[in-house]
Amino acid sequence: MSSDKKVRVRFAPSPTGGLHLGGVRTALFNYLFAKHHNGEFILRIEDTDQTRFVPGAEEYIMECLAWCGLNPDESPINPGSFGPYRQSERKPSYRKFAEQLVNDGHAYYAFDTAEELDEQRKIHPNFRYAHDNRMNLRNSLSLGQEETNRLLAEGAPHTIRIKMPENEIVAFDDMIRGRVSFETSLVDDKVLLKADGMPTYHLAVVVDDRAMEISHIFRGEEWLPSAPVHILLWDYLGWKEEMPNWAHLPLILKPDGNGKLSKRDGDRLGFPVYAMNWNDPKTGDLTTGFRERGFLPEAFVNMLALLGWNDGTEQEIFDMNELVQKFSVDRISKAGAKFDFEKAKWYNQEWIKRAPNAELLPEVKAVLEKHGLNTAEYTDVFIESILDLVKERLTYIEDFWEQASFFFQKPEKYDVDAVKPKWTDEKSTFFNEVADLFADQSTWESASLEPLFKNKIAESGMKMGELMMPFRIMLVGGKFGPDVFKITEVLGKEEVIERIKTAVPQFQN
Repeated sequence: MSSDKKVRVRFAPSPTGGLHLGGVRTALFNYLFAKHHNGEFILRIEDTDQTRFVPGAEEYIMECLAWCGLNPDESPINPGSFGPYRQSERKPSYRKFAEQLVNDGHAYYAFDTAEELDEQRKIHPNFRYAHDNRMNLRNSLSLGQEETNRLLAEGAPHTIRIKMPENEIVAFDDMIRGRVSFETSLVDDKVLLKADGMPTYHLAVVVDDRAMEISHIFRGEEWLPSAPVHILLWDYLGWKEEMPNWAHLPLILKPDGNGKLSKRDGDRLGFPVYAMNWNDPKTGDLTTGFRERGFLPEAFVNMLALLGWNDGTEQEIFDMNELVQKFSVDRISKAGAKFDFEKAKWYNQEWIKRAPNAELLPEVKAVLEKHGLNTAEYTDVFIESILDLVKERLTYIEDFWEQASFFFQKPEKYDVDAVKPKWTDEKSTFFNEVADLFADQSTWESASLEPLFKNKIAESGMKMGELMMPFRIMLVGGKFGPDVFKITEVLGKEEVIERIKTAVPQFQN
């Protein structure tokens, strides 16, 4: 491929269900490479397998990409000059090329019925349609020209298969793996055109990549075994000079063993593997996604980028602009990357800490409303001031309620077991006096409330720890939360006094 060719990459999912995080990472690496080289990122929907088509899946894929900020330059809903962007709409273009391959001796018509092939599989458990048995099966090579013409004239159902050469080596340079080679005798004669006239992935991907002028192909390493078929098709169709550069991405592996991460692993270990909730219209099953679990898109993208790639430094937090700027193929690992959900949660914590409060506000309000509060009763400034105090403690936005509900409603119960055994009448007196002291304050800021409270402790002769913890429990209900004087300031004078007066009787023996 010439170096001055414009970078055009494509993400080409099948609309068959939820988008696995491996699929999103493929889209992300395509996107980062394109943007790093001022190129174009294309979304093409590979819907040639109509039996597996799921209504709503295409829209879901587009929503996932939008949530992640991976907006295609060309797609079915934003077409460029290389459309259509759904393979099913390109159907007429494929037969021509399949027939060309037959005419040039690189492919053949196969008339075997599904039943006949099933029969072969029963007789030969490792059956594959290939060079060593093709002459014993019903195809244009074994039947001869006359019989083939008759069957075609009658409209006999048939597929078109590639005729894989014997004992040749097919090799190419993978951008991640270096030189990769295959023995053609080990590869079967893949179907290129199905009986319904739809192409298989093998034919469609080559025809479309050429028609769309794709320059680089990033796809999962599970597609490596198909590479020799695709390389031969580029060659046989006379397009070898235009063949894109290839990169086969390492797998995302199970956290607790070997093999590719699957939806079942997520179900088993209790974490999402889809970008967003997927509601399967065929089964009615709901699979949770990272978005609905409470992940910020920035955290999800950051986490995915570092599954199998790094920039060579210790840096772990990258925004999209930095990823685009620093992305390079030579920093993609050849080895699979183990998925670590604890690490994924860490990314989310880090991004919540960094996010501007105003950006998180709509989601925080949604959490409050979910718990029955009318957010119209609170100012944005008030909610944001609380967010400031608890942000460091949030793994998910949903945790806001657990960490901050006491700002919006009085504690329903107190951790009395932490207080009662050491409670004295002296402590009751102390807190009643503190309530009176607070009532006289004209300024209500933590900076003046803290010394006031601590001076009162010093006067009482009691220990700091004996009184600070009960004070926190009076306001919060338990031994948690941010700085207790910050809580005091935010709750306001009347509320704090009321909470002290309500709690003291609960602590008395």
